[in-house]
Amino acid sequence: MDDTTLIKRLFAHDRKSVSAFYHEYAPQLHRFILGRVAFSQDAEEILQDTLFAFLEGLRDFQGKSSIRTYLFSICQHKIIDYYRRKKIKHLVFSQVPQLEMLVSPLMGPEASLDEKLVKEKIQKVLSRIAPVYRQVLVLKYLEQVPVEEIAQKLSISFKSAESRLFRARKNFVELFLSI
Repeated sequence: MDDTTLIKRLFAHDRKSVSAFYHEYAPQLHRFILGRVAFSQDAEEILQDTLFAFLEGLRDFQGKSSIRTYLFSICQHKIIDYYRRKKIKHLVFSQVPQLEMLVSPLMGPEASLDEKLVKEKIQKVLSRIAPVYRQVLVLKYLEQVPVEEIAQKLSISFKSAESRLFRARKNFVELFLSI
């Protein structure tokens, strides 16, 4: 099937064409990605992101190149984004590795913030968080103080320290997501 016919059928939501498209290009893309990415799980995620981006961008396809060229170009950009996110995460968390436990669940594949923006966002969140929560987060994640010692420093029970740390993390996450 030629590119023009395939695109028309994809726009028409023809299931056979979607299936044919997937079976034609997914294995090729997967091999291409695995040649550039070390982990199979990451390759699978990039593959799915690529296919989704292709279908999303299909309306912008003008036929100036083949579908294969267009698709592999999208894939190359997704691989670059993958390494960019990986580098940013490494740079940020090499400076303050303890914050990775707090922030890593929040930084999905779609997050493409650079190191400076992430640091600024963390500082902004820490400046807006209640002082009692900031204190316990700083002790735990920046100064690496065990919860038992945090309780002693704050003259509270161990359970209270755990509870305060839990609420502080929850508050941090909420503020991080809202900024």
